[in-house]
Amino acid sequence: MGPRAAPLLPLLLALLGRPDPGRAEGCDLQPVTAEPPVTLSYATSTVQRGCVSSSSLGSGHEVHVLSIEWSKVSAFLLKVLVTPRAGDCSRPVVLVLLCAHCAANVTSPCPDLLIHTDAHLLGTMTSQDPEPPMATGEGQLLAWARETYGGITSYSEVRDPRWVQLRLGEDASSPPDCIPRERFNAVLHLETEVFFHGVKSCSHGDAQSTKAAHIIHLQPEPSSPITEVNLSLICPERARSSQILILQSRAELTWSISTSKCDIQFLVSGHYKLASMSSEPIAGELLPDTEQGLVAKAFEKNYSVIASYTAIPTSTRICLEIQEHEVVRSAPATSTPPAPTVSSVAHMLLLMLKPWKCTDETMEIVIARSHLEPIKDVVNITLRDISCQAEKNATHFMLKTPLSHCGTSLEGWGHANNELILNLATGAVLRSVRVAFQCKIPRELFLYLFPTAAFEEPQTELEVNKETFVQVSMRWEDHPADLQLKECWLAVPRQEPVLLVQGGEARGAGVAVLEGPPSSHGRKIWRFRFTYAVPEGGRVPFSANLKCKAGLQNNTIFEKVLEVTVKDGWRLPNNRGLGLAAVLGITFGAFLIGALLTAVLWYIYSHTRPISKLQPVSSTAPASESSSTNHSIGSTQSTPCSTSSMA
Repeated sequence: MGPRAAPLLPLLLALLGRPDPGRAEGCDLQPVTAEPPVTLSYATSTVQRGCVSSSSLGSGHEVHVLSIEWSKVSAFLLKVLVTPRAGDCSRPVVLVLLCAHCAANVTSPCPDLLIHTDAHLLGTMTSQDPEPPMATGEGQLLAWARETYGGITSYSEVRDPRWVQLRLGEDASSPPDCIPRERFNAVLHLETEVFFHGVKSCSHGDAQSTKAAHIIHLQPEPSSPITEVNLSLICPERARSSQILILQSRAELTWSISTSKCDIQFLVSGHYKLASMSSEPIAGELLPDTEQGLVAKAFEKNYSVIASYTAIPTSTRICLEIQEHEVVRSAPATSTPPAPTVSSVAHMLLLMLKPWKCTDETMEIVIARSHLEPIKDVVNITLRDISCQAEKNATHFMLKTPLSHCGTSLEGWGHANNELILNLATGAVLRSVRVAFQCKIPRELFLYLFPTAAFEEPQTELEVNKETFVQVSMRWEDHPADLQLKECWLAVPRQEPVLLVQGGEARGAGVAVLEGPPSSHGRKIWRFRFTYAVPEGGRVPFSANLKCKAGLQNNTIFEKVLEVTVKDGWRLPNNRGLGLAAVLGITFGAFLIGALLTAVLWYIYSHTRPISKLQPVSSTAPASESSSTNHSIGSTQSTPCSTSSMA
């Protein structure tokens, strides 16, 4: 876009119904660290971690485990409602409720409800076990429930709930084991209303207006069946009238707003209806779907203070309570803040970059030199064990080490802890900055291909008729010995998959299961080797998939796919053939070489034959017509070509 087009941008955006993004400059949304200007909660059935199982069907109890986590100390009373399906309370129910340092009220119409909890129960008319399970983590908690009651019906980890409704009932179609998963959809047995603690705010630096905007941005979920959102809006008695509430969602969603004593303007995408006025939906308007665009929209309406910005998942119920206190506006500082130290800058920078990455066996750290510009004179970087020093080049610091080395400690087998030590040299002064960090170990199956039995330097190339070595590994925090390698096979295009291993035993010719290293820190390792022969008529190279599954007993838990290239040993690696340009270039080069060679041979030939053969034949006509036949034939044509050819 040229310089003349720039002034037309705001006009063009206005014609398209989009706010000028430039209007949002000067208002950088930041998390609210003090008391937030709003309290927002929303209903959801997605929990942080969770699972269901049918293992309790054969036991004498229905067992539900509920683990509560708090982002900050909660002053609210947690309400837990345990309700049966179709009013059936015939089976005893066990609720294991872990909610340290909280007060809770548990109610249920079922009389046979036994509670194990570390929370302070208020007004609960149920039996309570005085000794809750002594568990330090998820694995120990579930193991205790299995050992005590023979099975688990459901497990849910909920963060910052206002209330939880637990629906009883067991499902025979559930998996036989309760294996927790991240962001688990517990819609069949649980609904909760959780507090949102990620409120952001800002104000335009040069604005004089005190008009404030509150923004709720529903994140799109394509598969969500929700078509209507019920919003309860609560305002303080002495609320300012110069406020606006901006509600952004997908266009087909309808907002049903119930409020009282709230003198506030609305700007809504999709449709909305006010419960106190009319039940007929009112058409909204098209709103931007980005954070910056919504801020610019508020400024366009002359609301220069973004009192609250919240981005939450699409929900059926939302409660927004605007607090009494005034919005804190940005103002010129009255005193100069202390200058940041090198240590504080290093901590903020590294914790923001998070340059560490963990697998089930390694820790890798990559830091670009350009990112360390705010920290001057970085000589080298090490881990807690200073012998583990990062390699460096012109652009990066790089370090890769096994999790068992360099002073790394494993916490609960799910995280690796260490320290990054930045060694600085300012003149003749040497000093170090230590930044502790935690690297999450992914809870997944890892699959590697190796060319030798040393299991070093993994690769993704599989040579035909040559032994290949495979390693499958995973960290399992509960009982790694119970993990089984269910099956591995090679999926080849246009052919039946080649089964390599099943139930920990070799299948097929050329396959042998090898003894892997012993389990350590919850890590289980399986190894095997195989030789792949291309069927008659097959061609290489081609791509194939090596697939493995691992799980507990008969239940498949994890699957890993590794794409490999099948090739002949004599072929050069990454040989993709010659392109058209290369073929044409080679052909033209061969032509030139041939032409030059012909010219050189002709030159040598014409300059090295005897002198006598270079004399021209006389062109005088024969003296008589009775010359010999050979002479007559040779003298019929007297051109230079025929003369030289006859010489």
